[in-house]
Order: sequence, then structure tokens, then C-alpha cells
Amino acid sequence: MIREQALYDLGPVAWLMLMGIVVALGPLVWVLWRNCGGGTLVRLQALTVLTLFLTFDLVLFGAFTRLTDSGLGCPDWPGCYGNASPAGAHAEISAAQLAQPTGPVTHGKAWVEMVHRYLATGVGVLIIVLTVLTWTGWRRARRAGQGAPAVHPGWPLATLVWVCLQGAFGAWTVTWKLFPAIVTAHLIGGLVLLALLCAQAVRYRLAAGLAPAVLGRGLRMGLWTVAAMVAVQVALGGWVSTNYAVLACAEFPTCQGSWWPRMDFHQGFTVWRHLGLQPDGSAIHFEALTAIHYVHRLFAYAVFAALGLLAWRLHRAGVRARQGAGDGRLLVRQARWLAGLALWQAASGLSNVVLGWPLPAAVAHTGGAAALVVVLTWALAASRAADAVQPRRMPAPSLSRFPVP
Repeated sequence: MIREQALYDLGPVAWLMLMGIVVALGPLVWVLWRNCGGGTLVRLQALTVLTLFLTFDLVLFGAFTRLTDSGLGCPDWPGCYGNASPAGAHAEISAAQLAQPTGPVTHGKAWVEMVHRYLATGVGVLIIVLTVLTWTGWRRARRAGQGAPAVHPGWPLATLVWVCLQGAFGAWTVTWKLFPAIVTAHLIGGLVLLALLCAQAVRYRLAAGLAPAVLGRGLRMGLWTVAAMVAVQVALGGWVSTNYAVLACAEFPTCQGSWWPRMDFHQGFTVWRHLGLQPDGSAIHFEALTAIHYVHRLFAYAVFAALGLLAWRLHRAGVRARQGAGDGRLLVRQARWLAGLALWQAASGLSNVVLGWPLPAAVAHTGGAAALVVVLTWALAASRAADAVQPRRMPAPSLSRFPVP
């Protein structure tokens, strides 16, 4: 007889933290070994970049977990049927798999879900270490009367708070049974975490001597505008994925043989509801899924055009800087990344539609969105408006203040 399991079982928390420490120990030792001769700034920069890289990997593995329907592989949190790993829940998982061989709980899906939790806890441990080291270095610098640190300790502290909030959303994803609004917020939160870590990594690079790129006010405003558009598109894409609306339009460029198919925007964009259901408990219509998919597709056209225009303008600005006295290599590099990622997203998104949502294309599409967030954050953090870096001119003295000879 299988015992009932509470949704929240805090018994395995210690084991989960221990697994997180084990996962984080390898990267920490690697950073210390590679930078044993460097100072605190070098070690903090290396640890921040490595945490950024592992967080990017975590976002990809989170997409893999969601797309393989493994999010409920262990239907409680933080353990698996009250155990630290699926190995201890073999009987419960076997019973669930026997009842539903293709259901949400199988041995394979349970391991995918728990590995995702182990990796997430490991990233959390790295961010805790990063926060402690940054605060320690800041206090040491204040006692020594040194200047301001490259990264204010408030940055890693905010990152730590955010990763704790991400952990809460990860728990709610399980206990609320893949509630679309929660799952979408969890995806967006992971990309915000990438942006926070990327901004800190750039600040360390600037402190190490990287010269910020100088942009005209219009171009920098365009950079902010495209970043906002990408953020909206990421939210729309997350809503498509968490509602399983990718296959609502299985052809391109039309949808269901029409340029404007039948859509129910009210049902599709009612945020607070359970998966596949309306707020009153009835099933949502297929037209609602069509609306979710098609809005994401239509806005993708605008984002693709905006990314192309921004990449072209950044490339031109970089070329002009290289021909002049400045260094435009950063602008040219960012332009190439943006152009390449725009094409990547278009190809992977189209593959999801015409090939029936294959797993590699779906994970690649999420990875492209995460890479866009990193590149745009890097471009914003590593650039300054032209009028912000020009020396302030002193006003000319008034001749009326001096006696006329």
C-alpha cells in the first residue's frame, strides 16, 4: 500500500543542500586552482563568469525537464516521495508508472526532475559563496580606506534573494501541478538571474580595464527598446510552451490554412487558471491555444526586424569607431552576436512548427532566448551614452564682471 505524500516535505532539505554543495564544490575548486595567483578581484570575476555559465546550463536543463514532461516526475518537493533521491522512492515510482506507463511519474522523469533540483541547488550555493566573498572584500576595502569595489555587494545580495525566489517558484511549479502562470514566471525568473550575473561579470571586466563602448543617445535608446521587446517575446514564448500551444499552428507562414485563423484571445490570455482549463474548470477552446501561438509568432516578426536593425546600426557604429580614434571591436562583436542569434531563433522557431516540436529544436529555441538576454545585457552594461562620457564643459566667464580699461 502506497502511503500518501505531502506536497511539501522538508525532511530531505538537508540532503538536497548537501547535493548542492557537492555540485558546487567542483566549480569552486576549479576557480581557486586556476586563479591561485590572482587577487580577490580576479577570483570574484572568474567565479561570477563560471556561475553565469552554469546558470545558462541550468536554464537549458530546465527547458529539457519541462519539454520531456518531467516537471512532475517527483510530485512533491523538495525530495521525491519524501526521499533524497528517486532511488529511495523506487516502490512509489514503480506503482505510479504501472498505473500510467506514459504518465507524469516514471523512473526516468523522476531522475531528470531531481537532477534539475540538484543543479539548481548547486547554483544557489555558488551564489551564496559569491555573496559572502563580495561582502568580505567590500568590508576589508573599507577598513583599508581603499576605493569603491568593482561590484557593490548589493548586487550579489539581490542575486541571492532572486535565486531564493526562483527556488520558491520551482517548488510551486510542482505543488501547483504545472500551473501555467507559475511555470512561465519560473522561466522568466531564470533569465532575470542570467541578466543579474551578466551585469556583474561586465562590471568586473570594466574594473579590469575594458573600455566601455560609446553609443549615441539614439542608438543606446534603441538598445533598451530591443531589450524590452525581447523580454516581452520571452514571456510570450514561455506562455506558448507552458500551455503546450506550439502545435496549434502546424504550418508556416499561414496558420490552419489562414493568415488570420479563428482565435480566442480572452481565454488564451487569462493568466490565472490551471493548465488546459478556464477559471470555471471547463476546458479551454482550441481557438485559445491558436491565439497564444499566433500572437507569439506575429510579435516574433517585429522582434526579428528590430534585432536586425539594431545589429546593423551597432556594426556601423563599430566600424566608424575603428576608423576613427576609438575602439569599435566590442560594438562589431555584439552586432554579430545579435544577428546570429536572431537567425538562430528564427530557424529553431520555424523547426518547432514544421517538424512537430522536436526536442532538440525546442531546447535550442530556449537556449537562443537565454543567449539573447545575456548578449543584450552585456551590450547595455558595457556601453555608455556619448553625452555621459564627455567631459563637462565649464561655462565661459561673463565679460561684464570685469572692468573695461
